[in-house]
Amino acid sequence: MRIGLQVSFFSWSDDTSRIGPTFGRIAKNAETAGMSSLWVMDHFFQIKMIGPPELDMLEAYTALAFAAGQTSRITLGTLVTGVTYRHPGLLVKTVTTLDVLSGGRAWLGIGAAWNEEEHNGLGVRYPEVTERFERLEETLQIAQQMWSGDDTAYEGKHYHLQRPLNAPQAIQRPHPPILIGGGGERKTLRLVAKYADACNIFDMGPQAVKAKYDVLARHCDEVGRDYAEIDRTVLTRVALSASPGSKTPSGETTESVDQVVDRLGRLAEIGTTATIFGMGNDTDDEAYPLVAEVVRQVEPL
Repeated sequence: MRIGLQVSFFSWSDDTSRIGPTFGRIAKNAETAGMSSLWVMDHFFQIKMIGPPELDMLEAYTALAFAAGQTSRITLGTLVTGVTYRHPGLLVKTVTTLDVLSGGRAWLGIGAAWNEEEHNGLGVRYPEVTERFERLEETLQIAQQMWSGDDTAYEGKHYHLQRPLNAPQAIQRPHPPILIGGGGERKTLRLVAKYADACNIFDMGPQAVKAKYDVLARHCDEVGRDYAEIDRTVLTRVALSASPGSKTPSGETTESVDQVVDRLGRLAEIGTTATIFGMGNDTDDEAYPLVAEVVRQVEPL
């Protein structure tokens, strides 16, 4: 099992000038600890599950480009880009640029979008759910076409590209891996089966996550896809400490290495291939040697 890190909170200080150095230090710590991937949310306002919209939020791809310059190995992606935020041709160009400049470390993480508040706040159209999923599928088709080098016209219901040229091409071949976020059983997981290299499910406990995997496996059978080809990732909350039971500044209860390894082991048993940590103490340098030990112990799982 591989372990990644998602950074979703940037309000570390009243001094905005500290955001860059702090985020850079987190990226370096994650790489040094052996984490395989670094993710940021693709939002423009902070989301209500974390805090009020007025909290700091960085634009995702600028942040990932900055992190690429601070690191050399860790892969980089959004968890996940809302399909409504960027025209698909420009999104593919953006991810391609990140892949080229990072030496082949970009992911395309994508989903159907949900945060109506930031759409309305910034003047971005927020279609009904059916249209958002139609746009998501067309975007996935455009991404695969552009990364294949086919620049013939694309004519979809929502998008019309006269010449989807993509030069330079991405370093990763056949393309940067595609991750679709969400556990919707009728639409989202079917799109994973048809187009994606990975899915991402919230940590609802092993039994509930396994039920999502079973649905994905059925969709794979229906579309003729090998279920084993798909990376099955879970987003979970972790706060490691040498003094488990203590509280982080945000009020989360910390866990020991053994507790986290045991929890990840149960996810591995149901077929999870990677977990992505949302760390309640990601600015604490002393947490990362503990992360490194978790990485070491779960690698064989």
